[in-house]
Amino acid sequence: MNIVVLCKQVPDTYSERGLRGDGALDRDASDAVLDEINERAVEEALVLKEAHGATVTVLSMGPDRATEAIRKALSMGADAAVHLTDDALAGSDAVGTARALAGAIGTVGDVDLVLAGNEASDGRSAAVPAMIAELLGVPALTHALKVAVDGGAVTVHRETDDGVTVLSAELPAVVSVGEKINEPRYPSFKGIMAAKKKKVTTLSLADAGLDASQVGAAGALTSVVAATPKPPKSAGEKVVDGGDGGVQVAAFLVAQKLV
Repeated sequence: MNIVVLCKQVPDTYSERGLRGDGALDRDASDAVLDEINERAVEEALVLKEAHGATVTVLSMGPDRATEAIRKALSMGADAAVHLTDDALAGSDAVGTARALAGAIGTVGDVDLVLAGNEASDGRSAAVPAMIAELLGVPALTHALKVAVDGGAVTVHRETDDGVTVLSAELPAVVSVGEKINEPRYPSFKGIMAAKKKKVTTLSLADAGLDASQVGAAGALTSVVAATPKPPKSAGEKVVDGGDGGVQVAAFLVAQKLV
């Protein structure tokens, strides 16, 4: 089985993040990490590898700096990596990103399963995995809480407000996972050292079979019209209990339409 895991380097949510003058995220202003949801996707791929015997290739789209995220995934146990990097990719929206990643997946060979996180912590469109499935012409099974492969089919459990839905599809397929699916393993020292020797294939936009007009800001179907800084938090309301504290709290909750 040949598994491709989509990995993205994102600004660390624990660091200060901001926007550039054009409304785009200022990625150079904060620390960068492998997105946590992608770590869970890598972990799920490794679990399937251990159960069925598979080759796991991580695929990342981004600047040179993204190699840090790639090495993290390799140190966890992935076998190889593909790094799609091209200046023309800057400013790509969800559609352009899906086009680029679908093209890069096509260079890996006969892929049985594409694993991804439901949404990246920097964009939160939650649409790219399904878009990639559409472009590849394969089923999309999203928001997976559990993934199982049996023969030539994949089955996922998806948690909803009404319970758990079970979805199945023939391989090849695209599966996106949720944050509750597993706990990612920590890279061992042996894994970190081994990652330095693993193959990382660097692709340009042309290598992925795409033209610059299909991606980047030039090919984007969406744009940022305006951006406003998040307003500072206002001070809370302090209740001094003089015997009617409960009444004051109840009145506050009613005013906020919380009760």
